[in-house]
Amino acid sequence: MRILALLTPVLAVATISCERATPSSTSAPTVVSAAENLHDQPHGQREVRLTGTVEAIHSSKVIVPQTLGQGGQLTLTRLIPNGTHVEQGDLIAEFDPTQQIDNALTAKGKYEDLSHQVEQKIAQNHADQEKRISDLTQAKGDLAKAQIELQKAPILAEIARLENEVKADIARQHVESLTKSNVFHDQSDAAALRILELQRDRQKVTLERTQTNIDRMEVRAPLAGMVAQQNVWRGNSNGHAQEGDQLYRGQALVSIFDPSQMLVRCSVGEPDGAALTPGMRAKVYFDAYPDLALPAHFEFASPMASSALGSPVKTFSAVFRLDKTDPRLTPDLSAAVVLEPPK
Repeated sequence: MRILALLTPVLAVATISCERATPSSTSAPTVVSAAENLHDQPHGQREVRLTGTVEAIHSSKVIVPQTLGQGGQLTLTRLIPNGTHVEQGDLIAEFDPTQQIDNALTAKGKYEDLSHQVEQKIAQNHADQEKRISDLTQAKGDLAKAQIELQKAPILAEIARLENEVKADIARQHVESLTKSNVFHDQSDAAALRILELQRDRQKVTLERTQTNIDRMEVRAPLAGMVAQQNVWRGNSNGHAQEGDQLYRGQALVSIFDPSQMLVRCSVGEPDGAALTPGMRAKVYFDAYPDLALPAHFEFASPMASSALGSPVKTFSAVFRLDKTDPRLTPDLSAAVVLEPPK
């Protein structure tokens, strides 16, 4: 009886435990079903959001002109306002050409002086050559006369014959000397003339360079589009160039872009790469204009992926072309691209 009394509470506790375990066993299938539904959800249904920057398909940067010869700072005297629409060949900026004009006048003066020297040298060489030819002709005449006197030797005294022979020998040596020296004189005159011509031609190149520099003081648009002024280093800060600024050659001045064709270049992580399909539609939002949303489509992606130092996630660049544009869009705006699920 005592044993039976001890077993009765144990059986009661076991019965209660079995009854409480029943709800947990019935709820297990519900949890598994929810996980299966989440796993079976199509991949395109989840929102993929990418960040990037706006770029123009057709754009060109205009820089401070490169001057030939000794460089230095150029003074900006005129700059087209930001946001102006220009056509190809329109004037964008002007720089002070005073120094280049002074250089051109100096080079022109030296060129004209050397040109006159060349003309004078040509005339002098011609006169000297004619004189040498005349001297040689005179020497040949003296030699011919001396040779005629030698023919009188049989009827002349011995002393006269010897004198004629000496005169003839001197005349012959004179002709030979003039013949040789004239060749060297001609070469020397030609070399001196060539030196002057080279100096004149070099000065002509300098004059042409200064004229080119003057032409470069006027910067014109390489293509039609909208002007976006670039930041330059001004004093101790960055900002748009202003009239009167001293700028170094090669500095970016403005950017001209075609606002009718724009794109967004994004950085895409490899896990999101599977969501990109040819022609995929997307919506583009802009941080500067929260109320603006434009449609776009996927154009292409880079075949090469790269990762930052120490990061296990690789990324590649993808390009989305805007199907519509807005007058407020400019390059370098930050944008967010939201991929639309396929229909």
